Amino acid sequence: MTKSIEAAPLIFPFPTPPEKGEAIEVAPGILWARIPLPFRLDHVNVYFIDDGDGWAVVDTGIDDENARMAWNALLSGPLAGRRLTRLIVTHMHPDHIGLAGWLTEKFDIPLLTSQTAYIECLNLSLAPGKLQAPVYRDFYLRNGLDEATTALIATMGHDYLGMVAPLPPTFERLVAGDELAIGGRKFEVLAGDGHAPEQLMLFCRDEKLFLAADQVLVKISPNVSVAAMSPRGDPLGLYLRSLRALKADLPADGLVLPGHQLPFYGLHERASELMAHHEARCEALRQACEEKPHRPAELLTVMFTRKLDPHQMGFAFSELLAHVNYMLARGELRWAERTAGPARLTAAA
Repeated sequence: MTKSIEAAPLIFPFPTPPEKGEAIEVAPGILWARIPLPFRLDHVNVYFIDDGDGWAVVDTGIDDENARMAWNALLSGPLAGRRLTRLIVTHMHPDHIGLAGWLTEKFDIPLLTSQTAYIECLNLSLAPGKLQAPVYRDFYLRNGLDEATTALIATMGHDYLGMVAPLPPTFERLVAGDELAIGGRKFEVLAGDGHAPEQLMLFCRDEKLFLAADQVLVKISPNVSVAAMSPRGDPLGLYLRSLRALKADLPADGLVLPGHQLPFYGLHERASELMAHHEARCEALRQACEEKPHRPAELLTVMFTRKLDPHQMGFAFSELLAHVNYMLARGELRWAERTAGPARLTAAA
């Protein structure tokens, strides 16, 4: 009988996060700060990398009054006396790109990001009402969500997407495989998928420093959602592929600097935990659909047992569909024979 080997525990070298307006040095010339968010996940991490005569900034926070106040406290506190040199945005979610336009204009610095992040964010800012269009509402209704909940998600649930300052008219594109020199360091530009399309990450191989954005978080699973514009997409398959690639390419003993929560050591262990988490969710869905056919919306309580507000419901519903699409693509679920109303799922024989 083979003895099971337990994964090594994660190590948290900085167990106490920085207070509002403060920063912690997590490596020589790299500062970690937090910007508040008005959600259950109440902060986003931002980083400052020594860039010669100033600081290169990684991510921004959302565009609201509390976030701007936190930035002003940083600028008059730990960042005082040195300029900002450039802004690197990892992906298009408002908590990471929301103040990009404000910062680049205020400090006359370039925005560096992926083409996907820039265009998707620009698209939303130019057409803020598009998420209430029939195609988006139908996305929820045809998967079994009721009219009242759909109306809440289409309005209140998407409010946060408007919390983005107008983007600068130009940007500098970063692509996976690029090498980015910041101060005396060289960072490899990596790209992951699943949580956000073409999410950028930075890795300094010489010092084993990994700025992971939201691809690997330490105590929660990054949201992995099907988008209404690509209803048959497989973001969970892409996310799991990305985790396998990180385990194969990056060392196990590097310092991970994530987009939320605490920096940690234990990338391989955490990536394995995240993969196991999603496989367990798939198994729970399979068992439910083996007992009887379900409309997708009826499976929400299988994956999420706590009460969800409209903001959380939008994420939860799209993440549920990510697991459904993943299992359909692999033949683990199938659509049952069509009856009245939205189609139902059943476990494959």
